[in-house]
Amino acid sequence: MMRDPGVQAFLDAAEAALGAASGAGTPAARAGERVFARLRATVGAQGGGSGAAMLPVCGWIEAALETAEGGPRQGLADAFGALVERLEWKRRLSADPEDRAFWDGHANAMICGPGGMEQRDDLWIGATVMAPGVTYVDHDHPPEEVYLSLAPGEWWNADMDWTDPGARGVIYNPPGIRHAMRSGAGPFLALWFLPV
Repeated sequence: MMRDPGVQAFLDAAEAALGAASGAGTPAARAGERVFARLRATVGAQGGGSGAAMLPVCGWIEAALETAEGGPRQGLADAFGALVERLEWKRRLSADPEDRAFWDGHANAMICGPGGMEQRDDLWIGATVMAPGVTYVDHDHPPEEVYLSLAPGEWWNADMDWTDPGARGVIYNPPGIRHAMRSGAGPFLALWFLPV
């Protein structure tokens, strides 16, 4: 089975960026290695979800991608930008419509994983966009997680204070840890990688 060429170009750029950002032997590097080893071993079925869908907050993606221009993640930003309009952007399932800032100010898209462009049950790769001044609700999940930022933002987890990894860093969340993220004065855009 052949992988979608746009997805493959994105995965190649993501693997290079994640490898460059996470130091050898670190938990982030090991988690990334597990994700990409699984992707090399098998190609999942082409996604059969409801197709591309955008939410109003997705209007911030272009401005967020512009922050990567000329930076170390330019190739990844370009490959992701080519997929943006093909993705199905959704609100977090637990989002409360009464919390208008979060409800209107965030969206997630699955690239590889359940409901993604490539159906997988062994890993999740996706993206989160947030408007300026939004905090993503505290949450946790069993799989460990690695984040790569494509636009400025901060992360928190139960083991660390709010941290901006910058354009060259990564954020690693151990399995099951409580964590959150937030945008500042500009839009937030990050990719996440979870070996499930």
